[in-house]
Amino acid sequence: MEGETFLWLIRHAPVEGVTGTIHAADAPADLGDRAQLDAVRRRLPPDAASYASPSRRTVETARALGLEPELISEFREQDFGDWTGHRHDELSATGDDAYAQFWNDPANARPPGGESFADQVARVRSGLSRIGAGSATLVVHSGTIRAALCIALDLTPQAALRFVIDPLSLTRIDRLASGWRVVSANQRIS
Repeated sequence: MEGETFLWLIRHAPVEGVTGTIHAADAPADLGDRAQLDAVRRRLPPDAASYASPSRRTVETARALGLEPELISEFREQDFGDWTGHRHDELSATGDDAYAQFWNDPANARPPGGESFADQVARVRSGLSRIGAGSATLVVHSGTIRAALCIALDLTPQAALRFVIDPLSLTRIDRLASGWRVVSANQRIS
């Protein structure tokens, strides 16, 4: 890839719905915090290329930020397969061995019909390779941002899961000729 790439990664707004749910791609964003959306919008570079996961909550957040992003499927959230649409407390209470076993190695384990976080890291690496030189904004998911940090810092997937990525936070990473640079992670803009 020729030239340097400067990435502004924004986690989508909170999801409308029950807390603790593994939300499907069609879950809507709660765009009620207009002050926070405006603060984030003011921090974004003008005339940057814009990308987003194809999930409803990321597209709605991007549009609330005044962006018309190109949708990149590699930037989807981790696929939790059969667990999508269910609450974590509900899954835990069933006594399902697969759910309990998943948490023994959440970076490499796959939910039934889903993918591991390590799989997501590989997918995000492919998506990042599609972004050319210059400035770009990405409105994506917490897992997508953790995956990008995993790549930038050459971490194991297990280590990258330690990052906290809050809704409407900003993470800045750059792809330089000499490698990656992390400018900030999980920055709350006010």
